[in-house]
Amino acid sequence: MSVADRVRILDTEVLSDDWYVLKKTRFEWRRRDGRWQAMSRETYDRGNGATILLHDAARGTVVLTRQFRFPAFVNGHDDLMIEAAAGLLDDASPEERIRAEAEEETGYRIGPVRKVFEAFMSPGSVTERLHFFVAPYSAEAQVGQGGGVEAEGEDIEVLELSLVEALQMIETGAILDAKTIMLLQYAALHLQQRQPGG
Repeated sequence: MSVADRVRILDTEVLSDDWYVLKKTRFEWRRRDGRWQAMSRETYDRGNGATILLHDAARGTVVLTRQFRFPAFVNGHDDLMIEAAAGLLDDASPEERIRAEAEEETGYRIGPVRKVFEAFMSPGSVTERLHFFVAPYSAEAQVGQGGGVEAEGEDIEVLELSLVEALQMIETGAILDAKTIMLLQYAALHLQQRQPGG
């Protein structure tokens, strides 16, 4: 039996359609014992997205961004967020969108990208599926200052850090963004240049 066979949608109400779409849905869920249970959930639909970690394996560096995030601020985070470049797909393919987003945010025009996995970041309330990428970068690939799109409210600082430093920032709490933590840990496992005998 598929999950679709275990869900009966009763009605859906749009609560907000301003920044993104917030819906309230009443439905029935067929429990493992066969009984139907009535439930109500709110879902926040902001579309799917993509994120990328730019890395230079030879130098052991990564490119991250730093920007203001209002939801984090209202939850007590009195600092800017350090993140991997990311953006919503807006009807583009994940690969196409992340290449454009990386250039907008970081100023680097990247070559081939490699998709490493997908993840739902907050499946209890947010519909977004995020596509995770990695790509090499070099100083020669920097074609602009980055910073994002001012008309969209972006005011992004570009950071180049050693991977070791970035991983330490996870431990100290300086990096709190989940997608960035996941990509940095992926890099530590798969992208670090291995020393002979290591």
